[in-house]
Amino acid sequence: MLSKPGSLLRLEGAAVFLLGVYLYRWSGARWAWFFLLFLWPDLFMLGYVFSPKLGSSLYNLAHTYIFPLGLAIVSLAEHRAFLGSFTLIWLAHIGFDRALGYGLKYPTFFKDTHLQHLSLE
Repeated sequence: MLSKPGSLLRLEGAAVFLLGVYLYRWSGARWAWFFLLFLWPDLFMLGYVFSPKLGSSLYNLAHTYIFPLGLAIVSLAEHRAFLGSFTLIWLAHIGFDRALGYGLKYPTFFKDTHLQHLSLE
């Protein structure tokens, strides 16, 4: 298993999803917000309507851990509970996608992702 990066990345995604859900529960935030906002990063797929390059760029922008982690820092520094809750939803979404095998996109076509180039055996 340790020699199969695709499987490890999927497990890592599942761990991020579960951690995000656990921390969201611990935060005491409303679950209605979680369910309402869980799929918001997928709105960035609309870029594919115009071109695969724009679609992949926008999708990757919303599906990399860099921005939600930056938002987490701002949330903690500014004591903004809503931003923290939003960050956990965002991280849970990314983890969920990675656990399902949806990775960062290449500018060729939607299903061409970094996870597709790894061995899942």
